[in-house]
Amino acid sequence: MMKWEQLLSLKRQGDTSKRLRKEQDDTRLGFEVDYDRIIFSSEFRLLQDKTQVIPLSKTDFVHTRLTHSLEVSVVGRSIGRLVGKKILEKYPHLQEIHGYQLNDFGAIVAAACLSHDIGNPPFGHSGEKAIGEYFSSGSGMKYKSDLTEKEWQDIIDFEGNANGFSILTSNREGVEGALRMSYATLGTFMKYPKESLPKKPTSNICDKKYGFFQQDKQFFQEVATELGMISNKSNPDVGYFRHPLAFLVEAADDICYTIIDFEDGIKLGLINEDFALEYLIKLVQKSIDSKKYNELKTKEDRISYLRALAIGSLINDAVSIFMENETAILKGEFSISLMDKSQYKAQISDIIEISVKNIYQSKEVIEKEIIGYKVIHTLLDVFIQANINTSNNSGTNFDKLIMNILPEKYKSHKETMYDKLLNICQFVSLLTDGKAIEIYKIINATRL
Repeated sequence: MMKWEQLLSLKRQGDTSKRLRKEQDDTRLGFEVDYDRIIFSSEFRLLQDKTQVIPLSKTDFVHTRLTHSLEVSVVGRSIGRLVGKKILEKYPHLQEIHGYQLNDFGAIVAAACLSHDIGNPPFGHSGEKAIGEYFSSGSGMKYKSDLTEKEWQDIIDFEGNANGFSILTSNREGVEGALRMSYATLGTFMKYPKESLPKKPTSNICDKKYGFFQQDKQFFQEVATELGMISNKSNPDVGYFRHPLAFLVEAADDICYTIIDFEDGIKLGLINEDFALEYLIKLVQKSIDSKKYNELKTKEDRISYLRALAIGSLINDAVSIFMENETAILKGEFSISLMDKSQYKAQISDIIEISVKNIYQSKEVIEKEIIGYKVIHTLLDVFIQANINTSNNSGTNFDKLIMNILPEKYKSHKETMYDKLLNICQFVSLLTDGKAIEIYKIINATRL
């Protein structure tokens, strides 16, 4: 059984002594430092030009990955604080002996939520698929024989969550541990604490995807061990049951994309307002003030009011579900997302179904995702070949020119083919939608 004293570890990569909560400076708590470091990171800023719902949309009110991440962190903070209050009531020694406060839980969840999409490639979730399919069914198939089975799975199932863990933790020359996040925040960030193989070995939510690349396995295990997470795989496979607070990150994300993506669809005219309002009202029947609602004259105000109420209802529901199942979660015996047990599950499913039909499968989205595939495959083709050729001292002048486009941190010599391929995949993954298209145009001489 996992213990909260371990799960709330303030330890950071490279620490040689213990960090105790009761010795922390409450004016700038360690968990809040995590949030600040993410906010100021270049990788986080890049999310401002990465697709959330409508790829490459030029409208000014549609969410990007950045605005989505900020909103998820706000919802996550609220859920975390509410859960923290109840956890401290249940286990008073956490506060009395160790010094933990309810806001600690909010800060940990908020930081993990803020970074939850930091590893996602350009062009939405199709960007992940585009990278993976370049290797599984495209030009990159030729590299399979050079990689181990698990290395190959990392590449063909390129995963934004694993990439995010790498961004937050990977060493670079002169930079140990990247952002040097607290282990509590890293554990909370890890929704899928397993390696890429075996693929979906169980129906447990923690096995749905994977959470780290082979190159990050050692440090991942260090974090999991420090936090007292429970192993659920047999040697040599690596996997764990979730850190309990990871369920709250997932819930915050689920709440936001369910409600806010739906809101974007209404504003874009992809979903009829009257139809949409009917769906939202089903979520807020217990809390809606009919008089206030009827006084709202504009579509935007009506939608905003219902959205706020809907998010509030789902937050309270998530907290209740978590606390009802807290013991099972600590034992690794809770196997589904919190929202799968929601009293509003039917309403959530209805909203997601209409969003899929009217938003995610809209003509604009499909057309732009096709563009994303072409762009990503071209960039991978050119940069991987240039990287391999130059490292073998057989690079053409064109290869050398291409390598000059690479940021310095991606130019370092990589020994294995896996490291070479993953290096370029990570470079491409950190491009914004706009920058990826710009480089694509340069390569194809379409700006001349």
